[in-house]
Amino acid sequence: MNDSVVVISSDIVLTSILERLLSAFDVTTFKDITASLDLIYNRQPNLVVIEIGRADAPAVRIINDLKNDPVFGRLPIIAIFGDDYSVDSWNELLVDDFVWRSDMERKILLRVQLCLARAERVVEINPLTRLPGNITISRQIMTRLDNGDTFALAYADLDFFKPFNDKYGFGRGDEVLKMVGRLILNIVREQQPQGSFIGHIGGDDFVFIMDVDKVEGTATQIISYYKQIVPTFYDMDDRQRGSIVSVDREGRQKSFPLMSISIGIAHNKLRSFVHYGEMVEVASEMKKHAKGKKGSAYSIDRRTLSKKKES
Repeated sequence: MNDSVVVISSDIVLTSILERLLSAFDVTTFKDITASLDLIYNRQPNLVVIEIGRADAPAVRIINDLKNDPVFGRLPIIAIFGDDYSVDSWNELLVDDFVWRSDMERKILLRVQLCLARAERVVEINPLTRLPGNITISRQIMTRLDNGDTFALAYADLDFFKPFNDKYGFGRGDEVLKMVGRLILNIVREQQPQGSFIGHIGGDDFVFIMDVDKVEGTATQIISYYKQIVPTFYDMDDRQRGSIVSVDREGRQKSFPLMSISIGIAHNKLRSFVHYGEMVEVASEMKKHAKGKKGSAYSIDRRTLSKKKES
């Protein structure tokens, strides 16, 4: 599968040249950055090439917001400048590379290839969902704890994913994981555009971080949409029956229900955590509690240090 590149320019001639020069990639073009945001947020391209002019303050602001975002901050962005453009400080325009318009036809392909190769080496993201992985997840939790932030950590995974994978194959299983990643990302972003975080631990394990007062409503919405979408990944007979026949971990044939999602939620509003591992452990415990409920469900820790009750 070719790397996906978003090209943003209001200049039709420039766009046409870039489409020709970058024909080896899966190129999608937009006239302005605002129009491209839906694709960037939902499909997360491998790279963005954008023409920036002197009066493009809104575009610069959006670029800086993306680069400061924990999920999209590692998206490589190449700027194309007119030869009379000047940058006073690279701290004010957070792009990864740039090309002068007069040099574009000669240099843009090499710059794109270099940016993609650099991203492959240094970016710690899940290659399937394009979400940040374990190192970033741990850093996000620890930084918030060190800063004294009050927040919720939700830990989600799929029940009966392995039997589904064994029956339908890894290709369809990967499509389910990409759907779940997009679903969580879109709903969390919709509920809390600023200060939230979504990560992919690996396999069918995901996490998201957000404000405590928003996390239960978000979990409920994720579960609701998930229950509507996931049956579409099954063949009609299995969907109508509400179960599949697959093999268990001992290799024995067995009937399994359709996949459900379990979400465990920990937060530091009622208790404190010193290390991210402590918070992850509580979220994992709550996820195990959610798995004890029928179907898709979430459980949130409501205990304090002095009162050991779970709800």
